[in-house]
Amino acid sequence: MEHATTFEHGAAAHAEPTATGLDNRKLLMWVFLGSECLFFGSLIVTYLVYKGRSLAGPYPHEIFDIPYTSVSAFVLLMSSLTMVLALAAIQRGDQRGLRIWLLATALLGSIFLGGQYYEFTSFVREGLSLQQNLFGSTFFVLTGFHGGHVTIGVIWLLSLLGLSRMGLIQPQHSLKVELAGLYWHFVDVVWIVIFTVVYLIP
Repeated sequence: MEHATTFEHGAAAHAEPTATGLDNRKLLMWVFLGSECLFFGSLIVTYLVYKGRSLAGPYPHEIFDIPYTSVSAFVLLMSSLTMVLALAAIQRGDQRGLRIWLLATALLGSIFLGGQYYEFTSFVREGLSLQQNLFGSTFFVLTGFHGGHVTIGVIWLLSLLGLSRMGLIQPQHSLKVELAGLYWHFVDVVWIVIFTVVYLIP
């Protein structure tokens, strides 16, 4: 009980609450994610506005490989689970578990990026590019920006892994992992929307 009380006081000392009761770093992250919702929302709306207006091919039904992309989507969604496990690990002081799940999340994100790179290059071989038609322009911009966000997430996770190996992430610093988790879950949710709108809705 004494140790738990000491830990709670230590955590409170590191907290920087705002009028909302949230740590200001967490509040800032939510504000950032809100702005990202507007950003991706505008890209998705642009894709929908120009959908079906291409005067020349290739067209989506000619190049999409839905089963392949579904596997990539599943891989990215599974990374949300490993991210949850990483946060749970640091909250209970399990450094080994934190490192394992951070690495697993980063690897799953990297696999998704590799799959996206393969998909992009195969589309280019089939004649689709940013300049080819409206579909190519809106598709590559939308999915490319998402891939860029995943790349940032992977770098962030690997940075946390490095900090953990140096002993710089302790249970009282779990907010560092939680913030990365919020970003990562956002990236996953955005992909669910993109996958549904772009790949599944004809």
